[in-house]
Amino acid sequence: MKFQYSIEDIESVASALLKQVTSKTLLFYGDMGVGKTTLIKALSKQLGSTTNVSSPTFSILNEYEINDGLIYHFDLYRIKDEEEALNFGIEDYLFNDQWIFIEWPEKLGSFLPEMFNKIEIKLNLDGSRALKLSSNTNLTKQKAKKQEKN
Repeated sequence: MKFQYSIEDIESVASALLKQVTSKTLLFYGDMGVGKTTLIKALSKQLGSTTNVSSPTFSILNEYEINDGLIYHFDLYRIKDEEEALNFGIEDYLFNDQWIFIEWPEKLGSFLPEMFNKIEIKLNLDGSRALKLSSNTNLTKQKAKKQEKN
């Protein structure tokens, strides 16, 4: 699923995304300043958070209460590799039933949960954003089929 939007449309984009996601784990890809945290603020608000959402660049993790649980918001920009993430206990967060938003997930290498949605954001020349939502559901099904054959 693809979206073209301006920052003024962020609330409706967040609402539409939440209707389309197939996992509570959302991985955010995009260059610095493209609007990952801004989108996460809108998603958190849609999920019922009244907390002031901000980028956890220095703390790595922020936690927000929502109507029916929690959101764990990671910003992995400052970590070097997946080993550093394991050292601060990221696996304790990844494998639960709460919402998980991860900025800079490429820093986790191969250490990603099985089910997630990937959100790629690009800045267009006119200042609008192009967003692509995808799921790893098909990858998981393909892996299962390969294991059945072996």
